[in-house]
Amino acid sequence: MKEVLIKLIGSYYNMLSYVSKPYAADKAMYLFTTPRAGRINEEQSDFLHTAYQEELKYKHYPIMTYRWLGKKQTILLTHGWESNAARWKNLILDLKKRGFNVIALDAPAHGKSGGRAFDAMLYAEFINVVAQRFSPDVIIGHSVGGMASAYFQHKYQFDKLKKIVLLGAPSEFQDVMKRYTDMLGYNHRIVSELEQTIIKRFGTPSDALSTARFLATTESEGLIIHDQDDHIIPYNDALLIKNSFKNSQLITTKGLGHSLIHASVAEHIYEFIDT
Repeated sequence: MKEVLIKLIGSYYNMLSYVSKPYAADKAMYLFTTPRAGRINEEQSDFLHTAYQEELKYKHYPIMTYRWLGKKQTILLTHGWESNAARWKNLILDLKKRGFNVIALDAPAHGKSGGRAFDAMLYAEFINVVAQRFSPDVIIGHSVGGMASAYFQHKYQFDKLKKIVLLGAPSEFQDVMKRYTDMLGYNHRIVSELEQTIIKRFGTPSDALSTARFLATTESEGLIIHDQDDHIIPYNDALLIKNSFKNSQLITTKGLGHSLIHASVAEHIYEFIDT
């Protein structure tokens, strides 16, 4: 049923493209950048209320942050699409026990942060505001949170950041867009106009938005963890990032999927940030 609905939406936008390509592309971009979920439920809220909550600002956007105090390094956690800061609960509890100072934030249009639309470039600006406030030594990013973290470091060259952990992170934005346009079955009119929309919105073509490129010049150490059975972000993305991220190591998992919420993944992270 879900696949049928997706194809119906794609067909509708395809028809719109013959009336107005820019309008159809704008609708397609809106669908691509508007999360369907990420609001915080009661159980998640209870956990997040164990943190010190502080609202920061980027332009007119509120940024909700959560802080668990510790005496060791400061770890910043950046979640992925249609999620929120509570997705890190198990990792946060263990990091607290190990004495780390832990910061998490809600992404644009997710959780208690503001905005109606999401993109990795805006997320990177949120991360920069949070980094300026809390000075993280390590960033751990899941999925597009990893891409946004990489772009943040590429753009701002935050000196205090020593280590970056990427969990199931995408490499090429162009490939992400292709998976989206293929899934919806968009015609060439929308696909070509979407590229123009991206250039207008971000000031650069889609092929320039690349985690691998963002990390090619970073001096931070990297840990890349990616599952061979990840059906959201292909494993090949991890290889692209590894080949570009000169001071990094890649750990390959099997059977954990895209979420990578597993004790073995956490152990790899602890070993990396403790050395």
